[in-house]
Amino acid sequence: MSPTHTLQQTETSAPAEAVAPLMRGIAVLRRLTDEGGTMSPSSIERATGLARSTVDRITATLARMEYVRVDGREVTLAPHLMELGNAYLSALRLPSLLGGRADALAGELDESVSLAVGDGDGIRFVHQATRRRAMSLSFRIGDLLPAERTAPGPLLAADWDAREWQRWREQRAAAPEGLAFTVVPPHAPSDEREFALRAERARHDGWALDDQLIEPGLVALAAPVRSPGGEVACFVSVVSHTSRHTAASLRDTLLPRVLAAAAAMEQDLRQAPPAVAPDSSPALASWTGASKQELGREFIESLARGLTVLAAFGEGRDTLTLTDVARATGLARATARRALITLEHLGYVTVRGRDHRLTARVLALGYPPLSVATLPQIAQPHLAALTGQVRDSASLAILIGDDIQYTGRVATRRIMNVHITVGTRFPAHATSMGRVLLAALSRAERETRLAGAEPRALTPHTVTRPDELRATLERVRQDGYALVDEELEVGLRSVAVPVHDRRGTVVAAVNVAMHSSSRTLEECVRDVLPRLRTAAGFIEADLHITERFVRVPAM
Repeated sequence: MSPTHTLQQTETSAPAEAVAPLMRGIAVLRRLTDEGGTMSPSSIERATGLARSTVDRITATLARMEYVRVDGREVTLAPHLMELGNAYLSALRLPSLLGGRADALAGELDESVSLAVGDGDGIRFVHQATRRRAMSLSFRIGDLLPAERTAPGPLLAADWDAREWQRWREQRAAAPEGLAFTVVPPHAPSDEREFALRAERARHDGWALDDQLIEPGLVALAAPVRSPGGEVACFVSVVSHTSRHTAASLRDTLLPRVLAAAAAMEQDLRQAPPAVAPDSSPALASWTGASKQELGREFIESLARGLTVLAAFGEGRDTLTLTDVARATGLARATARRALITLEHLGYVTVRGRDHRLTARVLALGYPPLSVATLPQIAQPHLAALTGQVRDSASLAILIGDDIQYTGRVATRRIMNVHITVGTRFPAHATSMGRVLLAALSRAERETRLAGAEPRALTPHTVTRPDELRATLERVRQDGYALVDEELEVGLRSVAVPVHDRRGTVVAAVNVAMHSSSRTLEECVRDVLPRLRTAAGFIEADLHITERFVRVPAM
């Protein structure tokens, strides 16, 4: 079934009160997600069947919400979109409550461990603890896999009723090779009887195996984790490679420890304190109104309002009534009601009585490709914007021993340019980014480094005396920036500021480098530093959203 046909069918079968622009905007986000996060507007037009003018209005609205970036030739998912998936994961609470157990199990077994939940007739991953190997086995958070090709799948199907089995049959008949599951290779049509037998066996045993059903060479073992009420809250799954385990040896050697971990997770759920909802400001209605007034018909207000309804949920707000949603967003009840009706029709919200709850399908809105972003990837568009503003090169670096290593860089196109490539290392003591990173260390660690270091002079201006370096780093720590003039190379001047993670730890530094003839020291502080700090703030904002439930590699 083509994506265009799916969108048309979705709109045709929608309730009369459903919001068509919201359905179309979500269809665009889904296509971008399935294609890895980046598409041209013309490709979106072909994939969705929407008119080019509609695609342009949708992407302009999403760009205004900072959910995508548009540069004319490409539309790219942006980290801020992860707030929707974060709302679901916060409301679910499982990654926060059980993620530590999963990480510990991965360390104990020296294998990758996942937490997964059901999404219709598929499985979505909500936490991942991987092992560093040349052949890495991992799934992205939010990835959807067919139930019949996973270890958790039979455990999920063990609780299906006749209606859910019929839905599974219809879905597989419509796409027998599993083409709707974009992260796994196409495969032969599913054997219903074989899967039903696996589900029955899982119901009896309380665990299930996947023997190379997803891909040749991959084996997995899964067990359910039940909530205090007895329902399955999630599945804990261990994934390995046949070079390390067969399915039988995985079962024989690891099953007792997986079951013990599942039991410990269930105990954690029983002892979990009640979630407390943070204060929220219902500013959506005024924001969307102002955006509409500024952008005119290019801004689709109903799309923006509908998506922000998803963000109304979160920790302590796992279930919301219509009144709760209207209060949290500032929307009129009628507007909130139509958005919820639409989201329920699309499968992103489920309703029981008066209570609305997000489903795992929310993770399909950009989360898988965005969840594997590195810090340099997050920083790159902001470095490019900064370079465009100051007309000098901008870089990102981390501390490696006594050196800094460049992990991101955008250079200017000028006759006289600072030529440094990603991967380059320089002594930290003689660079602006190095001094920012050294200054962020604890006093004890700084003292240890200064006592054991032998800084060498790279130019006649390089500061090498320990007492002078000590005073310089303390000044950098107090000022929040470092300005280095011709200490790394004669004629090279740079200014740097730190980048902090969600916990406030300095994880990297960004700088602007230039020839000393282009700006005075005073101009660096007056003209460049404020823009540099703003860029660092943008990087931090995107980083904080991204790392809410995933680990962001520094390089």
